[in-house]
Amino acid sequence: MIQKFRTKLLHSTVLLALFLVACAQGDSTTEDPGALATQFVSESGVAGVAITVGINNELVWSEGFGYADLEQEVPIDPALTRFRVGSTAKSMTAMALGQLHEAGLLDLDLPIQTYVPDFPQKESPITTRMLAGHLGGIRHYDGSEFLSTTAYTSVSDALVIFENDPVVVPPGSEFSYSTYGYNLISAIIEGASDQEFLTYMSENVFGPTGMSRTGADHVVPIISYRSRYYGLEDGQLVNSPWVDNSNKWAGGGFLSTSEDLVRFGFAHLSDEFLQPDTIEMMWTSQLTTNGEPTGYGIGWGTGTDDSGRRRISHGGGSVGGTTDLRIYPDEGLVIAVITNTSRADLGEFTDRIVEVFLRGN
Repeated sequence: MIQKFRTKLLHSTVLLALFLVACAQGDSTTEDPGALATQFVSESGVAGVAITVGINNELVWSEGFGYADLEQEVPIDPALTRFRVGSTAKSMTAMALGQLHEAGLLDLDLPIQTYVPDFPQKESPITTRMLAGHLGGIRHYDGSEFLSTTAYTSVSDALVIFENDPVVVPPGSEFSYSTYGYNLISAIIEGASDQEFLTYMSENVFGPTGMSRTGADHVVPIISYRSRYYGLEDGQLVNSPWVDNSNKWAGGGFLSTSEDLVRFGFAHLSDEFLQPDTIEMMWTSQLTTNGEPTGYGIGWGTGTDDSGRRRISHGGGSVGGTTDLRIYPDEGLVIAVITNTSRADLGEFTDRIVEVFLRGN
């Protein structure tokens, strides 16, 4: 009840501020973000959505719409409800790479066998930097692997899925998106840090950045405020199939809240967690061996929006979840939008929310 009051109060405060700014600028077109969210849930058919917006290290709007559990009519709370965030996990894993790089424990440009000596050699050397930018040539999901129900006891055990397969493109030559490349990165992190991957993430990424409700999507333990997972079939919501995401912690196996994701974004707008040159390295597009930019740095998509603003972002798609996390560094804005429904189209909706808060910038 206290949290619901806090988010409603936050909502009312920011809407009043937006209205006053709009009036001062003579702008009568400013949209109500809450109304936009209500409309989105209704028209898209998703079970629910959590939205958190932060500016200059302050949460300025955080609210849930729809249900975390449709059958029990449990409402979404953006501070508490834990969603599957899919590939947004890659950005979290990238922070670990940045930390180990700064500590001198990981050379991003050495062959990966430096840290994972048992991984089979491929046709040409693969580096951690290549893997982190989807240039390593490691394959992505095949067949029904996205719906895996196999429980893997360690990240090294999960490498068996793809370790003996040939690369799909010569390393460095072409952008080829790969969640399994991030599985390999988690093994590299273990080799460089001498810690289990999930322990490292908890102690060095989630804890320090204040992501108290972020962690691995273990399917057996009871995890408080975990959302149910849904999909759409012929326009109707259905329960998603049961899956075990232990085959891909680093690339798509975390649970988080929209407020935790915004805190994570804020951690990149200061020098408290990573040095500015490290962040800039992660946010700079990598190049293929032919010198072509890929639009992807280390764990982050890079580019600009339709208004020319610099935008650093990562989406996430999972069984029963879709995520859109964006950072606008020049404006100091971070936004996280998460739904507990597969294959939701969040792009245009997130664009409209961003415009409410950055109109005129």
